[in-house]
Amino acid sequence: MGLSAEQEEDSSSPKDEEWPEAEKAEKLARGAALKWASGVFYHPDKLEGLGHYQNREAQRNRSIQSRLKSTLQSHLEGVSSGLKQLHSAAGIMQSVRQDLGTVRWHLLGSAACFQRLDPLRAVAMEHAQLTAVVQALPQLSSVHELLGQSLRLLHGQHLLEAHAGLMALEHLRDDIHSQLRCSSLLDDQDLRVAESYFGGVQELSKELAQQLWRIIGSSWKLVREDPALFVSAVRIIEREESIDDALLLGPRAHRFLPPGRPKAWRQRFYQVMQETIAAAHFQAAHLDAKGPGLGRHLATLQSDILAELCVVKDLMVQCCPPHYDILSVCTLMYHRGLANHLQDILSRDLDKQELFMLLSWVLHVYHSPEMMGHPDLLPEVDVSTLGPLVSPEVVDQMERKFVEKVKASVAEWMRRTLEVEFKEWFREEEPETDHLGFFQSALPVIVMQMLDENIRVASLITGSLQQKVYAMAMDELEAFLVRLREALGQCGKEHEKDRATPKHYVAYLLAVLNNNMALSSSISTLHPGSASLAEPPEIPPTLKTALDRTQKKACRLLLEELLADLQPLYVQLLSRKWLSGSQLVNSMCVVIAQYMRDFSHARKPIFTSLLSETEHLVMNHYVRALMEKKMVCRSAEERSQFSAQLLQDASQLRELFHNLGLDKKEQTLEVIFALQELIRLKDPALLSLEVLGFVTKYPDISDEHVSTLLDLRGDVSKEVRNMVLEMMVQNPQSLPENYQPIFSNILVPAPELPFCLRKGKCA
Repeated sequence: MGLSAEQEEDSSSPKDEEWPEAEKAEKLARGAALKWASGVFYHPDKLEGLGHYQNREAQRNRSIQSRLKSTLQSHLEGVSSGLKQLHSAAGIMQSVRQDLGTVRWHLLGSAACFQRLDPLRAVAMEHAQLTAVVQALPQLSSVHELLGQSLRLLHGQHLLEAHAGLMALEHLRDDIHSQLRCSSLLDDQDLRVAESYFGGVQELSKELAQQLWRIIGSSWKLVREDPALFVSAVRIIEREESIDDALLLGPRAHRFLPPGRPKAWRQRFYQVMQETIAAAHFQAAHLDAKGPGLGRHLATLQSDILAELCVVKDLMVQCCPPHYDILSVCTLMYHRGLANHLQDILSRDLDKQELFMLLSWVLHVYHSPEMMGHPDLLPEVDVSTLGPLVSPEVVDQMERKFVEKVKASVAEWMRRTLEVEFKEWFREEEPETDHLGFFQSALPVIVMQMLDENIRVASLITGSLQQKVYAMAMDELEAFLVRLREALGQCGKEHEKDRATPKHYVAYLLAVLNNNMALSSSISTLHPGSASLAEPPEIPPTLKTALDRTQKKACRLLLEELLADLQPLYVQLLSRKWLSGSQLVNSMCVVIAQYMRDFSHARKPIFTSLLSETEHLVMNHYVRALMEKKMVCRSAEERSQFSAQLLQDASQLRELFHNLGLDKKEQTLEVIFALQELIRLKDPALLSLEVLGFVTKYPDISDEHVSTLLDLRGDVSKEVRNMVLEMMVQNPQSLPENYQPIFSNILVPAPELPFCLRKGKCA
C-alpha cells in the first residue's frame, strides 16, 4: 500500500510533465522492482523478512539521495564561479576595446610623420645590400680565377674537384641572383649584367656534362680498366640530383629556378647509356647484313650482349648506387633495343634462310644458356619478366612468311625436277631399274628428300611451324601430281602423232607408275611425329585422290597403247572372216603376252591392276563386237559354228590371263561363255528362260543388248522377241553391291536408216 501511494504521488507530480524521460525511467524501475518483489515473496514463508527488506531498501534510498544532493551542490558552485569569471572577462574586454580606440586615433594623427621615414628606410635597405656586396666582393673578384682553376681540373680528369668548384660558383651566382631579384631598386638590365658576369659558369657546367657523357659512353670499358673515373662521374650526377631535388621539392621550391635547372643528369645518364648501346649494336648500318651476313650479325649480338651484361653484373653494379638498379635497367635497354632492331630487320623482304635464322635466334638462342640464360647472368638477369622479344603475333607472321618463301622454293624446284623428268621420257635409253628389275627414276627420291628436308628444318624452330610446312608440302605435292598428269597428257599427244616417239614410251609410263607408288608409300614418313606412331598416319584425302588420278592417267595411256596394237585385230572379230577360222585370237594373245612382259617391270600391285584392266578391255571389245552385228547367223549350223568359235576364243583368252597371273574367278571373260550359251541354244522357245537367268547374273544388261543378241541368232520370231522383252520388263533387276558393270558402258549402235532417193520411196 505504501508503494502504491508513492506511485500515485509521483504520477501527479508536475516534474513528469516537464521531464517525460524521467517518468519513463521511473516506470521501468518500478516495474522491475515489482517483478523482483513478486519473485522474492512468492512463498508465504518469505513474508516474514518483508520488514528487513523494507529497512534495507529505505537505507539505500537515503544513501542515494545524499550522494545526489552532494553532486548537485558541487555543480551549482562551479556554475557560480564560471559566471563570475565571465563577468570579469567582459569588463576587461571593454577596457581593451577603449584602449585600442585611443591608439587608433593617435596613429591616424601620426601618419604624416611615418611618411617622412621612407627615405631612411630606402637608405637602410641600400646599406644592407651594399653590405652584402662588400662581403661578397672577395668571392666575386675570384670568380674568373675559380672558373679557370675548375677548367684546368676538368681537363686534367679531376672531376670531383672541378665539380666542387662548379658548385661553389653556382652557389655564389644563385645567391647574387636571389638578392637582385628581391631588390626593388634594380631592374632587368642589372640582372642581365649579373648573368653575363657568371656566363662562364654555365659554360663550365656544359663542358663538365659533355665530359661526363663521354665517360658514361665508355663505361663498359672504364669499369674494367679505370673504374675510379666512372665512379667520380656517378657521384657528380648524384650531387646534381640532390641539388635538383632540393630546388624542386625543398622549402624554396616555389621560388625562381637558377639558370640550367633542373639539370636532370640522372635521366640523361640513362639516356646516354641507351644511345651507347644502340650505337654499338642496333644502328641502321647493321640492316645491310643479308644471308650469311645476317647470321654473323646475330652471332655478334649474342656474344657482345652477353659479355657486356656480364661486365654490368660483375663490375658496374659495384660502381653505382643500389637505387640505380643498373643491371635491371641495362637488361631492359638491351631487350627493348634488340626488339626494335629486330622489327627493323623484319621490315625488309627477307628470304627463307634469313627468316629461319631470325626465328631460331629469337625462339631458341636468345633465352638459351648461351645468351640471356647464361649461368654467369643467373639469377639476377631474368628476361622472362620483360615480355617476349617478339610478340606471338609477329612470330606467327614470320612463320607464315617463311612458309611462303619455302613454298615458292619448293614449287620452283619441283617444276625444274618435272622438266628434267619430262626430258628423260624422250631419251634413247630405257629408264633405270632397281635390283628387282622394276623401272624407276630418281624423281620420288628427289621430291621426298626435298620435302622431308624442309619439314625437318622447320621442326628445329617450333612444332607449329613444322605443321605449317607439312601442310604446305602436302599441297605442293598435290599440285606437282597435277602438273605430272598434264605432262603425261602432253607426252601422250606427242606419242599419238608419232608412235615412235618417245622410243621407250611404255617403259617410262611404267616408271611413272612405280614412282607414283613409291611416293604413295613414303608420304606417311613426312608426317610430324610419324616415327612415334604405332600405325602410319593417313594420307590427306585430296592428295590420295591426286595419287589415284595419276595412276589412272598412266594406266589409261598404257591401255590405249595396247588397244592401238589390238585395234586392227578387233575390227575383224565376230565377222565371217573370223568365223572361217582365222588366227585372230592367237595374234591377240601374242600382243597381250608381249605387253604383259613389259608390264612385269611394274611393281606387283600395279601389274595386277594392269592385267585385270587388260582382261576387262578384251572382254569389253568382244561384247562390243557382238553388239555391232557384223554378221547374222543364217542357219542352225552357222549358229553352232559361231558359238563354238566364241567358246574357243574365250577359253584361250581365259587360259592366257590365268597363266599371266589372273585368277579365273576374277576374270570378266565369263560373260562371253554366257553369251555363247544364248547363241548356241537350239530351241528359241526356251530363250525367255535362258535370258532370265542371264539377266539375273548380269543385271546391267538392257533390252537393247538382248534385242541385238536375238537378232544375231537369226532365228527369233517377233512373238518370241516380244515375249523375251516383256519378261525383262516384268522382272526388273537391281545392281547388287560391289557389282562390276559390264554392259552399262557398252552402247548398242543405232540401226542404219535405209538409203532413200529425194522425193522417192525407200528401197
